[in-house]
Amino acid sequence: MATRDKLYVGVDVGGTNIECGVVAEEGRVVGRVRRSTGVREGTEAVIERIAGMVEEAAAKAAGGIAGIDAVGVGIPGLVDPAGGISRLAVNLGWRDVPLAAKLRERLGVPVFIENDVKTYVFGEAVSGAGAGYRHVFGITIGTGLAGAFVTDGAIFGGGDHLAGELGHIPHERIPNTCNCGMAGCLETLVSATGIARQAADAVRQGAAGALADKFRERPEAITAKDVSEAGAGGDETALAILEHTGRLLGEALAYVVPVLSPDIVVVGGGAAQAGEALLGPMERELRSRLLQAFADRLVVRPGALGSDAGIVGNALYAKSKA
Repeated sequence: MATRDKLYVGVDVGGTNIECGVVAEEGRVVGRVRRSTGVREGTEAVIERIAGMVEEAAAKAAGGIAGIDAVGVGIPGLVDPAGGISRLAVNLGWRDVPLAAKLRERLGVPVFIENDVKTYVFGEAVSGAGAGYRHVFGITIGTGLAGAFVTDGAIFGGGDHLAGELGHIPHERIPNTCNCGMAGCLETLVSATGIARQAADAVRQGAAGALADKFRERPEAITAKDVSEAGAGGDETALAILEHTGRLLGEALAYVVPVLSPDIVVVGGGAAQAGEALLGPMERELRSRLLQAFADRLVVRPGALGSDAGIVGNALYAKSKA
């Protein structure tokens, strides 16, 4: 009797949308479903939506849930992967939710949960930009800023599984108060929201150029995407913001690299789509602050999995645990 190919489901849960897909062992997405998260409907409704999406994706690509070997779910915030519990997910309004157990009971297959940034980096380490390297440090520049370290194919969680909160490193030259309550957190500038904040401040202070002219009457409407697009068009204000952001990030990474000695740093997240205008200054600043021994061996690359990163990372994480 022929054995079937093993298939895994990856679910990336965000505050706005849920992405779900069936992934083959080598990391190829063979079916996907996307839905609004519906946070306002409550925790049980969101969990039921996740379960329904897993079943729908499995029906499309695997002939039903019986064709799925395991499910991996990435969620924002603080996670206890061993207990399968979402300890705190502010964007979802969750605290101490036994997500893995609820989904396992509902679906009848093994379910594993983890922080979404950690599974993103895991996916890049296993089948993306970090494939072939033993020690991979990855970051995502999105609404916030966070990182994760994957060494010899395993996620490093640290005490209470809290490792990786790069965005909450305080910086003496950053005056902003963070949503966490601390002052000077890196992610108040180095993030999609931070880039937009810098642009809005620049417009209010009389900056010139196409970006400023477009948003002169409503600077609060600027997004990181607007800044990236303006930078690609040569807007000097946008380019200065992206350079400043990149240099701040490079400075922070210069503290991480000597401590962990990764083989490669992988950079992903929506704001990283600014490309060379952001990543170039980041890498130059990083390398300028490293001992030569670290600089000589370090590789820096953008993420390779693109929009599939969440699905693939969570599915491959489930595969590693099943």
